[in-house]
Amino acid sequence: MRTRPTLSWTSADAPLPRTASLDELTSVVARGGVAVLSGAGLSTESGIPDYRGESGSLRRHTPMTYDEFVTSAEGRQRYWARSHLGWRTIARADPNDGHRAVTALREAGYVSGVITQNVDGLHQAAGTTDAVELHGSLDRVICLGCRRTSPRAELDRRLRAANPGFVGEATRINPDGDVELSAGVVRGFRPVPCEACDGVLKPDVVFFGENVPRPRVEQCYRLVDAAAALLVLGSSLTVMSGLRFVRHAAAAGKPVVIVNRGETRGDRYASVRVDRPLGDALTELVGRLGEDRGRTA
Repeated sequence: MRTRPTLSWTSADAPLPRTASLDELTSVVARGGVAVLSGAGLSTESGIPDYRGESGSLRRHTPMTYDEFVTSAEGRQRYWARSHLGWRTIARADPNDGHRAVTALREAGYVSGVITQNVDGLHQAAGTTDAVELHGSLDRVICLGCRRTSPRAELDRRLRAANPGFVGEATRINPDGDVELSAGVVRGFRPVPCEACDGVLKPDVVFFGENVPRPRVEQCYRLVDAAAALLVLGSSLTVMSGLRFVRHAAAAGKPVVIVNRGETRGDRYASVRVDRPLGDALTELVGRLGEDRGRTA
């Protein structure tokens, strides 16, 4: 059964203590074997907003749900018109210091694997090419009929050809890759079907209310099982698709460390909760570990 989308979360408990110090985080990561679970907060420094932070897009924007996409031609038209502009912004985004730090930790042997809830491809662009994309990627498109996948750049060319007079301004990008557009602009947009079977095209991402493919979930569980600790970066853990791995790690007695701006739904499971900007904190972490390696060499 498809789960209902969770768009918000409010804690009923008093906030747990948070710290700006990286001492405990450094101690956990220095032991190695750390699995990383990253969220939208890691990409905000690349110009892509998160959903639920202080300026999160959910304060103004309701993302596309799976049910609306598959049942409403009007909803698909609205999504593709907005995403046609938004994807170009995401495609131009560059990895930030946080993404580069994760790659450095992976290459140095501290991080055993990366799971990302993000669909922007920035981990891969930074060099973590084996990151598991829990919610898929905006740079691929899948046909709901024949299941053929194709590059998003190919669809972009087709949409440009089908909409030669389409003009819109991307005033605000959202984490799911769309932007705000007026209803009048949307009504003039023409989506295109699958070239192989004339079916409905969908970005190869998991929409709100859609299940993550089971083999991908099992791959993530194996990654967490093989790890010595779990490091959460920039995720509020509001949706169960990410929170389940935190619960799983904690139930197995593994240390859970969360680095995030503000409270998260997984705070109760964490041994350390660091409240710092991600790029700054992770760059400092890499520096500290480099100094430790130098002293023990």
